Amino acid sequence: MENKTARLTILIDPVKKEAFESLCASQDLTPSQVVRQLIREYLERHGVSYATQPKIGKPIE
Repeated sequence: MENKTARLTILIDPVKKEAFESLCASQDLTPSQVVRQLIREYLERHGVSYATQPKIGKPIE
């Protein structure tokens, strides 16, 4: 998992939010875990690569 985190704020219909949170809880997952997985899958599906770890030995600019 990534070392640093950034906040992503979204607006969602309260009914959908409640349904999503209930489903996540029933699967013993947090909403954040599910959203992170959805983002990873979306990036992969669209061929977007990204680094989760800084490269060792890379000079700081």
